[in-house]
Amino acid sequence: MHELDEYDKKLLRLLQQNNRLTTEELSKKINLSQSAVQRRMTKLRDEKIIEADVSIVSPLAAGIGITCVVDIILHEGSSKAIDKFKTAMQQCTEVAQCYYVTGTYDFVLIVNTRDMRHFEEFSKKQLMDNANLKHFYTHVVMDNVKVGYGIAI
Repeated sequence: MHELDEYDKKLLRLLQQNNRLTTEELSKKINLSQSAVQRRMTKLRDEKIIEADVSIVSPLAAGIGITCVVDIILHEGSSKAIDKFKTAMQQCTEVAQCYYVTGTYDFVLIVNTRDMRHFEEFSKKQLMDNANLKHFYTHVVMDNVKVGYGIAI
């Protein structure tokens, strides 16, 4: 991975705010030619510095009524047990994010469901029926005070 110069950093900051900006718009904002901007964007994508270009969909438009933060403690912490839980969470559509963490908990999940009944179904199937899950704590999100998808550059 190459070291980011000031042009790369400006480009990344702009793209994180709006990845639909054209190369013409970007070139004016960072004072580089369109071809130089295009080359940099290609390189940033090829080197996986830009990991994805996505559209962020409104949870309400997708029928999501509840978001929960779930702290997970497993009975067993072997690499096999950890990997098995990771695989299960990767395949679970309700789990938007899954973090393997240090400290008191083994995992922290961000879970999106239609309503509390859907969350109950999810928790029974994915958590309560998991023989290696010792305990889980659920925090229902009341308000998205700050949700960011960008990285400070």
